[in-house]
Amino acid sequence: MADIINLLPENIANQIAAGEVIQRPASAVKELLENAVDAGATEIQLFVNDAGKALIQVIDNGNGMSETDARMCFERHATSKIQNIDDLFHIKTMGFRGEALASIAGVSQVELKTKKAGEEVGTYIEIENSVVISQEPVATAEGTNISMKNLFFNVPARRNFLKSNASELRHIMDEFIRVAMAFPSIFFSLSSNGQEVFHLEKSSLKQRLIQILGNNYNANLVSVKEETDYLNIYGFVGKPETAKKTRGDQYFFVNNRFIKSAYLNHAVMNAFSDMIAKDSFPMYTLFIDLDPSRLDINVHPTKQEIKFEDEKIIYAFVESAVKHALAQYSVTPTLDFELDASIQQTDAVSKPFTPDKQNSAAATSLYKTFTQKNQAHFINKKSDLEYWETVFPEVQKVIHDKAEKSVSPAIEQNEENSFSTFRKELYQSKTNKSPSSEEFIQLHKTFIIAENENGFIVIHQQNAHERILYERFVNAMKGKPIAIQRSLFPVTLEVNPADAVLINELLPDLHLLGYQVETFGKNTFVIQGSPADVTEGNEKAALEKMLEQYKHFSMDVSFSKREKLLRSMAWQQSVKAGTILNKKEIASLVEELFGCEISNTTPNGKPVFLEFKKDELEKMFGR
Repeated sequence: MADIINLLPENIANQIAAGEVIQRPASAVKELLENAVDAGATEIQLFVNDAGKALIQVIDNGNGMSETDARMCFERHATSKIQNIDDLFHIKTMGFRGEALASIAGVSQVELKTKKAGEEVGTYIEIENSVVISQEPVATAEGTNISMKNLFFNVPARRNFLKSNASELRHIMDEFIRVAMAFPSIFFSLSSNGQEVFHLEKSSLKQRLIQILGNNYNANLVSVKEETDYLNIYGFVGKPETAKKTRGDQYFFVNNRFIKSAYLNHAVMNAFSDMIAKDSFPMYTLFIDLDPSRLDINVHPTKQEIKFEDEKIIYAFVESAVKHALAQYSVTPTLDFELDASIQQTDAVSKPFTPDKQNSAAATSLYKTFTQKNQAHFINKKSDLEYWETVFPEVQKVIHDKAEKSVSPAIEQNEENSFSTFRKELYQSKTNKSPSSEEFIQLHKTFIIAENENGFIVIHQQNAHERILYERFVNAMKGKPIAIQRSLFPVTLEVNPADAVLINELLPDLHLLGYQVETFGKNTFVIQGSPADVTEGNEKAALEKMLEQYKHFSMDVSFSKREKLLRSMAWQQSVKAGTILNKKEIASLVEELFGCEISNTTPNGKPVFLEFKKDELEKMFGR
C-alpha cells in the first residue's frame, strides 16, 4: 500500500503560516514595524498604497543585515532572538519566532534592500511566492528598506475577503499607533498614497500621546507611576470628564508590547467607578514592566494575548496605581458651596444681624423648635412663620421669584394637568393608532402620557424621536432631501488622523443627511451647513458626538456602514430624556411618531411606547 503522508512544499507551508500571522495588510505592517524597532532604528517610515493591498514599505535606519542574513531571514523559523530553550522565557524583543518574513514572502512580492553600518555596498533580494527571483549587491543607505507588493496576489480568495480601503487603512493606522506609542524616542511617519498622515518626532510619552490622540487631551491627562519590586507601572489616564461611549483610546503595554486584556481593563474601570457613567469608558495608556519569566507571550500568533504568572497581583497593582493617581491629582467630584448672587445681595444677608433682631428672633417658638428638645410638633404655627417672613422679606421675595422661574413657561401649571384632562378618544388612522388630543402630560421630563377610552399609553420621548429621525434619514437616502441650514460663519473641525480617515469615508452619506462638510487641510474639516434640526452654534459638537456614536456601532459587524451612520445620527440628534417639551412640541412628536411606518420600536429594537388597559388597572385595585 502506497504511503499517503507527505511533507508540504515550502511555499504552501508559508501560505498556511501566513493565514495565522498575516490576516490583512495591517498584520504585515505590525510585523515589519516591530522588526525595524528590534533592529535598533531611530527613524522608521511607513508607506502604503491602496491601504496596503498594492504596497507596504518600511524604511528604517537600523542595524541592517549582511548578505547571508538577508537571505536567511525569509526562511521559516529563522530568528536572531532565540539560541536555546531558556531564551524563550526571557524575551525582551518584539519578534522572536521567525515566521513573519517567511509568511510575508509566501503571499506577496517582496523586495529587500539592506546594508550594515561600515559596509560599502548592501544587498538586494527579490522574492515571489517564497521563491528568490534575484539577489545582487546594491547601493543603499544603512539600515533596511523592505517593500511587499500585491498582497495575496497568489491567494485570490484571501484577497476577496479584505474590506474597503478606508476600513483596511484604519486597521493599519491602529497597528502603527500601537507601535509608535510604545517607542516615543523613535521617529515614526506614515504616508498613504503619497500623502503624509502621521509625522511623529521623537518626544516624551505625553507629547507622543497628544500627537496621536489629539490636543484635547493636553490638559486632561493624569500621570500614573508606581514602582515595586515585582513590577513597574507608568503612563497616563484621562480625567473622568474625557470618558467616551467607546473603548477607542485604551491601550495596555507589557514590556512595550501592546496587549488586549479584558481582565486588566476591568481593573482600570474599577478604579474609575463612581467617577464616570456606567456606559462610559475612560482613556488610558498604561505600561507594565516586569520580568519576562513571569509571563508567557507565546500563546497567540499576533502576540496580543499573553498569560501572567499571577494575574491577580497584576490586577491589584493596576487598580491601585490608577486610584492613587486620580486621588493625587484631586480628580474627584466637587460641591459648589457658593450662594446665589441674587441672595447675597439681599438686606438679610448683606446687612448685620443686630442684637435687637437676634433677641427678637430667639423669642419666637419657631426658633425654640430648632434649639430645644421635643418641640418639632409645634413647627406648624402659622404666626411664627409669618414673623420670619416679616424679618426676611427680601429673601422671601427672591425665593418666590426663583420658584416661579424654575417652572418652565413651556409647561403651564394648572389644576387641569391631571389624568382627568385626557378624555378624548384615540382615532384610527390609515396605518396606526394615534392620540388625537392636543393635551398630553410630560412625566419626569422623559415620558409622555395620553389617555384613551381603553386606558392610557406611555411614550418614551427619546425613543420616539429616534424612530422619527431614523425614518427621516432613511427617506433622505432614498432621495427625499433633508432641510439644510447654511452656517453664516463656517465652523472648523480638527480631528486626529484616524477620525479624519473615517470622516472622509462618510462624506457622501453625510451630505445626503444634511451636513455640508468639506476637507480643509490634513486633518481639518469645515462645516458649511448642517441639518435644520441642529441648533446654530452646536454643529461641531453634534458632528463630534455622532462620530463617537458611529465608532460605538462599528463594533457590530452585522451593520452596514450606512446603517451605522443612520442609527448614530438618530441617537445623537434625538431629544434626550430630561428635556422639557412644550405642548406644541409634544403634540408634534406624537403625531410624527404615529406617522412612521414602524412606530412601536426604535431602530435598535427598544420599545417606544407601552399601553396600559383600563380593565387591567381595575384588576390591580380589586375591581
